[in-house]
Amino acid sequence: MAHRIHVRNKDTGVTYVYEGISYWDKEKKQPRNKRVCIGKIDPETGEFIPSKRLNPEQAAVRDPAVPATAKIVGPAMVLDAVSKELGLEKVLKGCFSKLYRQVLCMAYYLAVRGGPLSHCEAWSKSHSNPYDAILTSQRISEILRSLGDDERETFFARWTKKVVENDYLCYDITSVSSYGELNEYVKYGYNRDREKLKQINLALLVGQQSQLPAYYHRLPGNINDVSTLHHFLKTFSYLELPKLHLVLDKGFYSQQNIDELLAARDKFTLAVSNSLKWVKGIIYETRDSIQTPENYRKVDGEILYVHSRLFLWGKDRRRCYVHLYYNAHAAATAMDTFTEELLSYKEELASGQTVSGHEEAYDAFFTIKETPVRGRKVLFNNEAIMKYRDRYAGFLAILTNGIKDPVEALRVYRNKDTIEKSFDDLKNQLDMKRLRIHSAASMDGRLFVQFIALILMSALRKKMRDTKLIEKYTVRELLLEMETLTQVRYSGKYGHILTEITKPQREILQSLKIQPKT
Repeated sequence: MAHRIHVRNKDTGVTYVYEGISYWDKEKKQPRNKRVCIGKIDPETGEFIPSKRLNPEQAAVRDPAVPATAKIVGPAMVLDAVSKELGLEKVLKGCFSKLYRQVLCMAYYLAVRGGPLSHCEAWSKSHSNPYDAILTSQRISEILRSLGDDERETFFARWTKKVVENDYLCYDITSVSSYGELNEYVKYGYNRDREKLKQINLALLVGQQSQLPAYYHRLPGNINDVSTLHHFLKTFSYLELPKLHLVLDKGFYSQQNIDELLAARDKFTLAVSNSLKWVKGIIYETRDSIQTPENYRKVDGEILYVHSRLFLWGKDRRRCYVHLYYNAHAAATAMDTFTEELLSYKEELASGQTVSGHEEAYDAFFTIKETPVRGRKVLFNNEAIMKYRDRYAGFLAILTNGIKDPVEALRVYRNKDTIEKSFDDLKNQLDMKRLRIHSAASMDGRLFVQFIALILMSALRKKMRDTKLIEKYTVRELLLEMETLTQVRYSGKYGHILTEITKPQREILQSLKIQPKT
């Protein structure tokens, strides 16, 4: 253990400061002491003057008159590098010149910790962040209300141009439960988390290759999936961006949506339900001839039989392709998926919230009885369901106007799981499973900050996949590993020092090609 010793030289009158260190002498088997001169005391001012043999870091640590502050810098070191590589801070600065640092501070907090934004104040005291100051809860509330629509739309116009070029864009919707009462967008609707709460709907667009969130759109909680695409396309057209290639699940199919996509000259790849009359017709024509050697494909280890044909859509006979896939081994799973769809259709019929595009399924597989006493009763048409299972189970149909090759179309469609991961991050990692914000303005501000945090997490996850770090850590675990890396700041001439970097931290920084600032 080190201790200080002051020794005055009788001849010169100079008081020297020694650091005494106790240690165990293994040979003599007894405790020993040694002294090292670390400086002297100025006879006029009484200040400590460090020895020239000490470097500035050592001198600062040993100077009792130098106040020091410590901040955790590890997570910010990683997120700063991600933000700089993306050009995210630059885009934000161009749209929110006075608030971009505060927005990034909140986004960093959500990426590192998650949880209510009210806890960001305590976090900003102990962590390095883009704002480089304490962000109080009161100030956070003011900022959320002041992030205006014009600035956000300007951000989306600039950001999406960086993401959408030459990429497939996955589109989906999720519901977010809310306790808000004074928000006109919070409504009762189909809650995907099975919660008996009001909700908003959140539509999200994610680049499939970049794996970056490109755009989001907030919608009333009682709007159905099919209608969201219409609202999204209308809003997105204002941004004057390059033409899209949307990847969509079958829940977004309707004749109107396909008409709108084709009219806008956007590309799309969309799974379509086997229960549609025109799809059943194609399956009926090919089911006995599809299993031929010419149609055999092996896609990522899965054996499929494939049939593709040109399909002219609508009155204007717009050029599309229908790709049909048959997997005998997946027939049972396909039936399970179909059963889940039927349960969803039944819920729609029972609630009266029917969906455009599901009418054929309603007519084919259900019987509806209305009585004055018991009201509406929805029954399964089991005979039609069993007939469908025998004829159509095991088939998958994809409609596209952009991909002629059936194998590429299937891979593009299946790779849309990037958006599922984004939804999972938003709800579980970024504390957005239930919104506790009441006003629409504050909710919009909070959604925007969540979106910025989602961009950071998504970009970091992609870098972790590219560098194999994903095999050791989740995104949150990696940021947690960096929590012990601290910067100690000294006043005056001494500057700052980093605490010792651990081996895992060094491996993370080297893998991500981040040079720590010492």
